[in-house]
Amino acid sequence: MSTTTPVEWRKLFLYQVYLRSHTPSGTIQDFITDLDRIRDLGVDIVYFMPIHPIGKIKRKGSLGCPYSILDYRAINPEYGTIDDFRDAVDAIHAHDMKVMIDVVYNHTSHDSKLLAEHPEYFLQKDGKLFSKEPHWSDVQDLDYAAGQPLWDELVDTLLNWMKLGVDGFRFDVTSFLPLAFLEYANRKMRALNPDVVLLSESIHGGYLRHMRNRGFSILSESEIYQVFDMAYDYDVHPYFEAYLANKIPLNTYLRELLRQEEIYPQNYIKLRNLENHDLIRIAHVLNEDPDKIDNWTAFNFFLKGSTMIYAGEERSATHQPSLFEKEPVDWSGRDISPLIRKLAEIAKYDHLTYGAFDIILQEKEVVCLTYKYGKETLVGVFNVGSEQGEISLDIPAGRYQNLLSNSVLTVSSGKFELVKEPLIFLVR
Repeated sequence: MSTTTPVEWRKLFLYQVYLRSHTPSGTIQDFITDLDRIRDLGVDIVYFMPIHPIGKIKRKGSLGCPYSILDYRAINPEYGTIDDFRDAVDAIHAHDMKVMIDVVYNHTSHDSKLLAEHPEYFLQKDGKLFSKEPHWSDVQDLDYAAGQPLWDELVDTLLNWMKLGVDGFRFDVTSFLPLAFLEYANRKMRALNPDVVLLSESIHGGYLRHMRNRGFSILSESEIYQVFDMAYDYDVHPYFEAYLANKIPLNTYLRELLRQEEIYPQNYIKLRNLENHDLIRIAHVLNEDPDKIDNWTAFNFFLKGSTMIYAGEERSATHQPSLFEKEPVDWSGRDISPLIRKLAEIAKYDHLTYGAFDIILQEKEVVCLTYKYGKETLVGVFNVGSEQGEISLDIPAGRYQNLLSNSVLTVSSGKFELVKEPLIFLVR
């Protein structure tokens, strides 16, 4: 991990946007009209999925996947123009938020401008173009062995977007990229803006092993942290999915979260997210159970690291918009924006950034997280299994105010009665 990454970036709240589905028109200009509401949630960074033109050859669906990029330097005309994007950057900055865009440097579309001009930049096998992942049939892999001309071309695209006001980048499938290239790009970007925010989308451990066993050089999370400020939670996400599918107990997942404390740098930042464009909507997974949605949402914000939600999550959306068609976000679901606003405020407490983090394992399906900071302990109790009865927690007897709802929790002899709502309270 970059040793210069400020631990304060654990306080960052990212909001993921797929422009095609965000508004009925799917345009940049219409998105700008939503910035007041987004800022009111407490968002720090607006993160756009790829904004570039999409290839037509072998495209998936009628509109194509945004990760099959035709031109790294242009704006998808269905979203608007480069001037529209400049307007969005200015408006986001005026709302005191930063701009992050997706960059996809493992592959391009089959008809990309780069492939047409420089076929030597692309992976070949037996004289034919070749891709590492055959399921990604709409893209063609870059070959980093092509050397400095390719590296400089890609880095130049990053610098150009930075000069337009972009503050950060989310790198798609970072694990597939060479560490030497990432280090080179990092030096160039930080020379232009030392505070550029770099987010890595790593891959699940099982997929990493699969690709390595096929003979490819794939980066582990520990290698990625040598460059990036934040990384996805995909090292432990399979355990989360397994718990929700009733395949493992809750504590198995929680122990994996604790293990992150042991294997990553002291200033590590995990991007905590319950859903994104690759994951099923959490409200759908939880069968729209309001108590479970509230508790898992609170847990996600309270867990050590930065936080991201996917547009529509704040309205408990259950439908995942297609990557390949136009399917607008359903904004008609239960509005949990008030809860998210409070959680975003609490996530900026110094306790979560600097405090000693721990998970107190329970026999029930309840998550207890604590942060000891100075003379205070910030406690989060999340009843993710709709449990009843008492649980034990080593805190003094007394009455504690829930920072989320202002309700009062009574603790006696280190025990208290479980409630359905998420609990966050200070012990002094």
